[in-house]
This record gives sequence, C-alpha cells and structure tokens, in this order.
Amino acid sequence: MKRRVRRYAWLMGTCLVLFAGSLPVYYLFGAGWAIAMCAVAMVIPPVAVIIGNAADPRDPGEGDTRYGPNAE
Repeated sequence: MKRRVRRYAWLMGTCLVLFAGSLPVYYLFGAGWAIAMCAVAMVIPPVAVIIGNAADPRDPGEGDTRYGPNAE
C-alpha cells in the first residue's frame, strides 16, 4: 500500500509543480513553454490514478484481486 501512495503522491506533486511553475516560465521563456508544461500536467492525473490503483505483485495482501497480475 505504501508503494502505491508514494507513487501517486510523487506524480500529483509533479503535476502541481508544473502548473505552478508555468507562470514564471511564461514570463521568462514565453507562452509556448508554459502551454507545453500545462499540457504535460494535464496528462499526469489520469496516469497517476492508473499507476496508483495498479496491484503490487510483491505484496501478498493484494493476491486476491479480481483483475490484474494477481488474478486467479
């Protein structure tokens, strides 16, 4: 469980940094770079949810899942 929470937190933290950092990047480097940062930040939350909900094959407590690598 810790692995999943840690990965999700890192991805969402990266998303927030990209969104917050796009304003200074706009003033320093232009609108194109800021829009690119926001576009990358827009893609991260769905990926974070998918990665955060993936079963850990090394965790014996997740062996009874219906779907995923530990499915029967």
